[in-house]
Amino acid sequence: KPGTHFQYNTLATYMQSAMVQKATGKTVLEYLRPRLFEPLGIEQPTWELSPQGISTGGYGLSIRTEDIAKFGQLYLQKGQWEGKQLVPAAWVEAATARQTSNGSNPKSDWDQGYGYQFWRCRHGAYRGDGAFGQYCIVLPEQDAVIAITSGLRDMQAVLNLVWDNLLPAMDSKPLPADEPASTKLAKTLQGLKLRIPESAAIPPKVLGKKYVFASNNQKLDAITLSAGKQDGEVTLDIVSNDEASSIACGSSAWRKTRIAWGGLPEQPAAACGAWTADDIYTAKFCFYETPFVATVQLKLVDGGLKLT
Repeated sequence: KPGTHFQYNTLATYMQSAMVQKATGKTVLEYLRPRLFEPLGIEQPTWELSPQGISTGGYGLSIRTEDIAKFGQLYLQKGQWEGKQLVPAAWVEAATARQTSNGSNPKSDWDQGYGYQFWRCRHGAYRGDGAFGQYCIVLPEQDAVIAITSGLRDMQAVLNLVWDNLLPAMDSKPLPADEPASTKLAKTLQGLKLRIPESAAIPPKVLGKKYVFASNNQKLDAITLSAGKQDGEVTLDIVSNDEASSIACGSSAWRKTRIAWGGLPEQPAAACGAWTADDIYTAKFCFYETPFVATVQLKLVDGGLKLT
């Protein structure tokens, strides 16, 4: 019976999105653009579509970290934004309240109750969260919003950092400047790098050869490895689903480009690659507006090419 058992159900959210589209004739993205995104100053939001052309609803919305903070601020202000009531205050109260129990572990932020698309948290907070560590945390008692985007699997660990470090440091008065900490943070940020494959072999003489694949679920038809514009670089000329595209892979640095890969739509990315063995070319595609990095291994096998 509905209401007797908590079950996290993304497909139900997709059905809600489909209902909105059937009722209004617009996708949820189109419907929300003048009512939510534009008033908040959220520019160029994108939302994944199902094969039927329906916004996926429960996932797939891409906006900036600052935009997530704006959304949290809207809810902190009970649906008000610059003097206008964009979302009814009564809905904000209901959506962020504990509507159903979802567990009893006092140390888990996934056991504090669930509202309407919002998770309740410890410390009187509530949040929206997305896969791999996307967070919109609202703390009404502290009059604060925390927005986080990340790419990891242990999402509770991120919330533990918030409760153990950020929350105790909050005060009712402005905090004094901490120049040593700011300098240390800036230095740490400048040193962050995503590792690139390192060359361990001399490139074999296979550039320019076209490899054709049997039918596969990646819808990958063929790949040709070609010499890139700069020394040591390789360009992957790909035919996928009968459409041709090229990916320029930097040899010792990331090359920014746009890539459609493995079912992901074409989007900004950075690519690099190297011959990591005599018969293996390893490429990395970093979709830097998402949590995802694809590692592609091309192995020469008996005159053919095996892709992993």
